[in-house]
Amino acid sequence: MTQPVTLTLEEADALVRKVLVACDTAPDNAASVARALVAAEADGQGGHGLSRVPSYAAQSRCGKVDGHARPVVSRPTPALLRVDAGFGFAFPAFDVAIDVLPEMAAASGIAMAAIRRSHHFGQAGAHCERLAEKGLVAFVFGNTPKAIAPWGGKAALYGTNPIAFAAPIAAGVPPLVIDLAVSRAARGKIMAAQKAGTTIPDGWALDRDGKPTTDPTAALAGTMIPIGEAKGAALALMVEVMAAAVAGACLAFEATSLLNADGAPPDLGQTIIAIDPGPSSGGVYGERMAALVSGIEAEEGARIPGTRRLERRARAAREGIAVSAPLYREVMDLAGASRRD
Repeated sequence: MTQPVTLTLEEADALVRKVLVACDTAPDNAASVARALVAAEADGQGGHGLSRVPSYAAQSRCGKVDGHARPVVSRPTPALLRVDAGFGFAFPAFDVAIDVLPEMAAASGIAMAAIRRSHHFGQAGAHCERLAEKGLVAFVFGNTPKAIAPWGGKAALYGTNPIAFAAPIAAGVPPLVIDLAVSRAARGKIMAAQKAGTTIPDGWALDRDGKPTTDPTAALAGTMIPIGEAKGAALALMVEVMAAAVAGACLAFEATSLLNADGAPPDLGQTIIAIDPGPSSGGVYGERMAALVSGIEAEEGARIPGTRRLERRARAAREGIAVSAPLYREVMDLAGASRRD
């Protein structure tokens, strides 16, 4: 079998849960992870989707990630939530934070969650989107293992360090969501290309000798090229501060790989900021957003960022998701299930 296999979203979710439980992950944690990975796949973010299942499974099986960890929450101040992910998967920790932050933001106008001893947190914008659906303006900062060199240097010290933002627009309208890595491409896309056996575009990465490469394996062994060159490297540093230093987690160059089962837990950090825009705007947030969106939509050829994810999401709900043949075989073997050969 060489052609991609199409799975419904329900089939994909059940398959991911089955693999993770088989590899020593608690069923409720497996359900949280599966929801996130399948949602990323549906949104067209394959690098944060099913391509992560083999590495997640291997890490849970060997204990690099604790599949049975339960997030531990504390509130040092009324507007601050500290979440210890316990070296488990990041998604249960985000679930806890997103459940609590709206009430905290309503009371204080702004609230923050700092997650430590965490793991890969997937599609950053999806976390912000959930808060925006509850009426909040939200930011997420997360660090990742080293992949980008400081500008002017050669050795990777910063991660691709995603930044995400979401804001409600109006009742019944999907939120504005902006999600970007500070590299020219997300590292997960290179991993997905490696799994699919395809090349990557020129200009995404350098090999270990600092030469441009279109080979995803060479790219994963080298460094990522930052967006905006020096400005992108500076953004990576900013996120390193916001995610690792502020949350009390490992720095990118201290963290172990998310792509294999070698070494200690990665101990990454994420910071979430949630803002109630009603009090801060004096009650005119909705009117200001309506004017802003109208201005963008009136410009010929312009579009609101993130809208393509909604088109992909709707198509995936109707038609399912296509999984490359090599990845499908690997995941089905991990699940111990019969393949569609």
